[in-house]
Amino acid sequence: MSTKTKVSGASLKHAFWEIIWPRRKLIGLGLFLILLNRLSGLVLPFMTGPLIDKAILPHDTTLLYTYLGVMGGAIVVQSATSFLLTMLLSVEAQHLIATLRAQVQRHVLQLPVRLFDNTKSGELVSRIMDDVEGVRNLVGTGLVQLVGGTITAVVAFVFLLRINVVMTLLAIGPLLAFAVVSTRAFKTLRPAFRERGAIRAEVMGRLTEALGGIRVIKGFHALDKEAEIFEKGVLRIFENVKTTLTTTATVTSLGTFFIGSASLLIMGYGGLLIVQDQLSVGVLFQFALLLGFLIAPIVQMANIGTQMTEAFAGLDRTAELLSWPREDDDPRRTVEMPPIDGHIVFEDVHFAYDEDKPVLRGISFDAPPGTVVALVGSSGSGKTTTAGLAATFLEPDQGRVLVDGHDLRDVKLASYRDQLGLVLQDDFLFDGTITENLLFARPHATAEEVREAAEKAHVTEFTDRFPDGLDTIIGERGVKLSGGQRQRVTIARALLAQPRILVLDEATSSLDTESEALIQESLQELLKDRTTLVIAHRLSTIRRADLILVIEDGEVVERGRHDELIAREGRYHQLYTLQARI
Repeated sequence: MSTKTKVSGASLKHAFWEIIWPRRKLIGLGLFLILLNRLSGLVLPFMTGPLIDKAILPHDTTLLYTYLGVMGGAIVVQSATSFLLTMLLSVEAQHLIATLRAQVQRHVLQLPVRLFDNTKSGELVSRIMDDVEGVRNLVGTGLVQLVGGTITAVVAFVFLLRINVVMTLLAIGPLLAFAVVSTRAFKTLRPAFRERGAIRAEVMGRLTEALGGIRVIKGFHALDKEAEIFEKGVLRIFENVKTTLTTTATVTSLGTFFIGSASLLIMGYGGLLIVQDQLSVGVLFQFALLLGFLIAPIVQMANIGTQMTEAFAGLDRTAELLSWPREDDDPRRTVEMPPIDGHIVFEDVHFAYDEDKPVLRGISFDAPPGTVVALVGSSGSGKTTTAGLAATFLEPDQGRVLVDGHDLRDVKLASYRDQLGLVLQDDFLFDGTITENLLFARPHATAEEVREAAEKAHVTEFTDRFPDGLDTIIGERGVKLSGGQRQRVTIARALLAQPRILVLDEATSSLDTESEALIQESLQELLKDRTTLVIAHRLSTIRRADLILVIEDGEVVERGRHDELIAREGRYHQLYTLQARI
């Protein structure tokens, strides 16, 4: 994303209405505590002058103890309010981060599947976890420092003017110069922080991808290449951090120079007044301490400004992500899908991932309830895309996909997917037990139902040999299982879901001959009374299909039953004969 994109107005609006305003009572109490904290903190420097001039130098012990008691009470109040502020605002800021992360993650999960095909998962993880981190400064420490520092500076400035106007003006000159420098620096920092978020997301995306494909990297001895790619990414982060650190260091060093100059002017002018008996030592000491309370918040502004800049840069990216339309945001999706019979109709369906590269060119077929439709063809012909359209992962560019007469573009997705079962080409399993993976399809299924689904898919054929049976932990993506075992678990998961429509995408592609024979038995029961789309390179798995569609280059070139297509000696006959020879 371009660093010149300006969405600060949206960020400020989002920050106020979504973050500040709902917490207005909490923040109001926090502001009161901040005011009390900073005013109690000013008691010490304010009373320093009277303590020296009226108690210490005149040797008035009674007044000395009185002043010390007041100052001690102020310290207690300051300490107590500091603790309450931390508990109140800092804890709420962390709760806010957790809430925002949950909100963004929920939104991301509802984005169209097509977006995930074009975006690295690690990049999305970074945006969910990292981009909201800085908002703690809008409610927590940043807010305390900003508001508290402003109160302290204003009160200290008023007292300084009352003590000596000339000395105050001498101090203000360098401080104003510092404020100008800081303002210009923040204009550089904000785009840099936005860019850093984008770079981090990109690098994290590649890192996640690399860790997921570690076997491929090691198998092809691509360790050095992958390390080089990652090193380039982290060096880009380093260059960005160096820019922000250089800018911040410049502001800090100039701050030291300007503040030192202000202190030098005050000491020189104040010392001259004392020599001329126009100012007491206690008042100069009091002025110096109050000046410190004026300078400290201004120095902190560099740090606060950096924190706030980082917070708003993160909010910019978060607001942008939350603006991405979800699957169900389409105003056409108003139909609640009733219990379905499973009548699937494709009407002249066209689809392309890229405008000039069509994948499907007018696919049409009619699958009555309970029928098995097999899609065959060479790789890249459009079989998986056809299945994705039936599963509502994709939408046709032209034509319609109907289920029981309902256009799937008009249907609320949850009401349809509740009645859909999937066994995908990527037999994805989550880290955890086999039981937990099966329950993913139907969380409230009983142990008996889980066991029954596992038996029908011949999962128990291998889990019964494991010490923990179905409670065996299978690792990330089911890495501890063989390809055939993973495939059987995914089929058991589909069985447990009890779907009305079933999509089997390459359901037996990972199986050896023995495993395939076992799966063929379980599939016969799985397919009963369900409309099924079967995709397989192994043509032996679809011989009993009610309708076979031969798809080549996005078009149906042949259709019919197995025996009919074999007799026709066309493309299906070629595919079947070629595989039989293999």
